[in-house]
Amino acid sequence: MFAKSIMIPKHRCIIVNIEDSVEAALNLLESRGIDCIPVLDGDKYAGVITHYHIYKNYYESNITKEEFLRVKKVKDIATHQDKFLNGDEIFEETLVDLKDFPLLAVVDEQNTFLGIVTRFDVLEQFQSAFGIHKPGVRIAFSSVEVEGRIARLADIIQQYHESVISLVTFDETDKLVRRIVLKIEKKSNIDKFIAKLESSGFRILHIVED
Repeated sequence: MFAKSIMIPKHRCIIVNIEDSVEAALNLLESRGIDCIPVLDGDKYAGVITHYHIYKNYYESNITKEEFLRVKKVKDIATHQDKFLNGDEIFEETLVDLKDFPLLAVVDEQNTFLGIVTRFDVLEQFQSAFGIHKPGVRIAFSSVEVEGRIARLADIIQQYHESVISLVTFDETDKLVRRIVLKIEKKSNIDKFIAKLESSGFRILHIVED
């Protein structure tokens, strides 16, 4: 999945213009209960404005709050002009950039603003990948890293007619063992299914029903 597939399009975004007052931007942040707003220069991306940078610039300005809000424009304190996505990034890769930042703008080759990808939406996709919102049985197990192991797992799943909610794999540190987390719908044959996994060389680590 690419970042653009979870992008909030421009027409649904809350935005401010570089010529807007800081007061107008602050009012938007507070009334919408958000931490960050994209800044545009016409239809071009020109950075973001946040609560933090508004207050930081105010405390460094040595002028009254009223004057600061009235005189300062968004373009005076916008930041992160060079931090954006083009939409073709794999969405998992955006999590690192969004770890300490609420959103990233998506722009085209001409720097035209297309929309945003938010940390919330990326985390939602990870939750979906792990089947967080669907009840079932989560089975964590490991397997030696040899050719055909995932195909063998698929055969067992098909043999027992399991309904897969999610399947995620991880490499162990030594790269010789792969951890697998499988979530399936709860059925009466769960014990037989687990026994088959074990007899096929998969080492069960833990089982949780959620």
